[in-house]
Amino acid sequence: MRLGTANTTARSARFFRALTIQKGGNALGKVIAVANQKGGVGKTTTAVNLAACVAAVGKKVLLVDLDPQGNTTSGYGVNKRAVNTSVYEVLTGEAKLSEALVHTKYHVDVVPSNIQLSGASIELVSLERREFRLRDALGEVVAQYDFIFIDCPPSLDLLTINGLCACDTVLVPIQCEFFALEGLTELMNSIRKVKKLYNPYIDIEGVLLTMFDGRLNLTLQVVQEVKKYFGNKVYKTTIPRNVRLSEAPSYGMPVNYYDRSSSGSEAYMFLAAEVIKNNK
Repeated sequence: MRLGTANTTARSARFFRALTIQKGGNALGKVIAVANQKGGVGKTTTAVNLAACVAAVGKKVLLVDLDPQGNTTSGYGVNKRAVNTSVYEVLTGEAKLSEALVHTKYHVDVVPSNIQLSGASIELVSLERREFRLRDALGEVVAQYDFIFIDCPPSLDLLTINGLCACDTVLVPIQCEFFALEGLTELMNSIRKVKKLYNPYIDIEGVLLTMFDGRLNLTLQVVQEVKKYFGNKVYKTTIPRNVRLSEAPSYGMPVNYYDRSSSGSEAYMFLAAEVIKNNK
């Protein structure tokens, strides 16, 4: 993918400087992209449940669904087929981000997605500031939240580039299985490319080990490899395999509302505490 121009980079630098200014006395919210182009690693599960658990301790949270599958949207009980204004209209400039907000009963505001977004990567190519459409849109609301999470699609297309250009840091979920590190090189290369061209402040927020089973030698080997590569960026919290985590989306509920006492809920509450502590 061809990524932008020198003029775009200069405009981006000015935009980032503007974002360092406090608006109305309120510090700007931390923007965290949840990304891994490998599917099935717990990316959307993490975006849905981490956002809910951070909100559960009193933080103001916005969750942006940047995945055309819309599973983050339905994970909050929002009917993605009935959404009138979604992240698609925001990215194409047909609506402001504030017009797409859905206030959920789980104390998390959601910018929903649906299948309409699947064609956005092609449509964005011809638009001005194509890599910065989401970042520009978030500027309207970034001071209203403590944390903004972006659920990126499982690909390295222009939607993911928008997520990486819009964020401060990237949270990378990695499945504790044989092919855990498969494709991770491409993701890290993309992050480095975005850092060089568009977003000089982007960094790794943390690496999250999902589907963890400490009884398996393979799991322990994967943990060793990941820690060797990422060091202290690996979260102390791990996310176990848990039936309740799998069931909760079908009820349109984050796991801490579906079954607060489950091991999955407890793990994401611990992760939320770790994320908040790291950002004090």
